[in-house]
Amino acid sequence: QLQLVESGGGSVQPGGSLTLSCTNTGFTLRWYSLAWFRQAPGKEREGVSCISYRDGRTDYTDSVKGRFTISRDDAKNTVYLQMNNLSPEDTAVYYCAAQKTIDYHCSLSESSMNDWGKGTLVTVSS
Repeated sequence: QLQLVESGGGSVQPGGSLTLSCTNTGFTLRWYSLAWFRQAPGKEREGVSCISYRDGRTDYTDSVKGRFTISRDDAKNTVYLQMNNLSPEDTAVYYCAAQKTIDYHCSLSESSMNDWGKGTLVTVSS
């Protein structure tokens, strides 16, 4: 079982940027597709972005396209989420998740994930 640890959350003003990181200690993440989810207060958890382990292809939920960028550094066993032009609607706990799969496409479905981090809080407020 992976031990995913998120970092980089915090408070930022609207229009600001943050970069989240998720690292696993122990097993390599090289063979996992990786994803970021978020859960805003009073809302269900939603998939934000994912990146395939096979060829690095990515996917994003519509509300973050053009603002968020997911990337991975397998040498560092880390996945990143660069978040730009943040708005109050982006306020949430952000979770890193890993999917063991043979598919070329990554998934933004909670039920497809095998391992989860504990989350990091992002607050966007003036």
